[in-house]
Amino acid sequence: MTKLELKAVVQRYGRQTIVNGVDFRLEQGSIACLLGPSGCGKTTLLRCIAGFEDVSGGEILIHDEVMSRPGLRVPPENRQVGMVFQDYALFPHLTVERNVGFGLGGMSAAARSQRVDQLLATVGLGGQGSKFPHELSGGQQQRVALARALAPRPELVLLDEPFSNLDVDLRERLSVEVREILKSEGMTAVLVTHDQHEAFAMADEIGVMYEGRIQQWDSPYNLYHRPANRFVADFVGKGVFVPGRLLADGQVEIELGVLKSGVPTGCGQGCRVDVLLRPDDLIHDDASTTRAEVRLKAFRGADILYTLRLASGSEVLALVPSHHNHAIGEHIGVRLEADHVVAFPRAG
Repeated sequence: MTKLELKAVVQRYGRQTIVNGVDFRLEQGSIACLLGPSGCGKTTLLRCIAGFEDVSGGEILIHDEVMSRPGLRVPPENRQVGMVFQDYALFPHLTVERNVGFGLGGMSAAARSQRVDQLLATVGLGGQGSKFPHELSGGQQQRVALARALAPRPELVLLDEPFSNLDVDLRERLSVEVREILKSEGMTAVLVTHDQHEAFAMADEIGVMYEGRIQQWDSPYNLYHRPANRFVADFVGKGVFVPGRLLADGQVEIELGVLKSGVPTGCGQGCRVDVLLRPDDLIHDDASTTRAEVRLKAFRGADILYTLRLASGSEVLALVPSHHNHAIGEHIGVRLEADHVVAFPRAG
């Protein structure tokens, strides 16, 4: 069953187009993410879905009912949408349980109390209902905000950069926990973020946005291994482009060897291409005759991310177990081991 559908949605401020013809469909129980850099239109699009903004073109449907189109905007309170904001937006003068139960005025006191207790237990805050927001940590406040959004059992939950005020470790842990909570409640949700780690941890499907358009709507796996264009390839994950030449049968020759790749559209044998190499496409191998100079290193605990200079002067990335601790300027052996090769015709 389709819970949310956008059809050619456009939003403008004066002559400036912020959202430009966005289409996607989200099924019941799915978690989607709008991922992109600042200014790409993702938050504006979320506000259109919530009903805070008019649309200049297209339609937004929730549960097959039109919520927005030019000249029509159903108010946010009539959309059965739960919203989790970046700054939590809790009521400081209300206790945790009263914050969570704020939108449950139509229920009996007993039913409201039961729903609040159930949600506090679900988000890991059982027994904390009598506390006030200022007595909680940032992560706990975000859980309260989520519980409040889920309390009325909305048709759709929208999350606007919900973890951006938290430290990195808590952000990663809470994104996994929030996914589990949404799944346990059977909720359909849309997350907006610029952080791909959050997107990968939470979402079943991701729309990468740039300049107001969805560049690719796909699974996290496909976005990483099968990017649709150069922007997605460059934005998702780490990687560098190295020059190559297309041989027969979809093989691509680069400085490090010959790879098997899908033939780039409109590009035949002999075509000059740019090949995307991820850090995990290069293996540290002392026995290899191919040597590369260590230019930079970033220690990451279990791994070290090396920036390596090849003989041609091109630089590549390699993720190496941290017990291989090499000095800047040292030459190390590397070999190519790329299963998913992505190549695009050379720009220009």
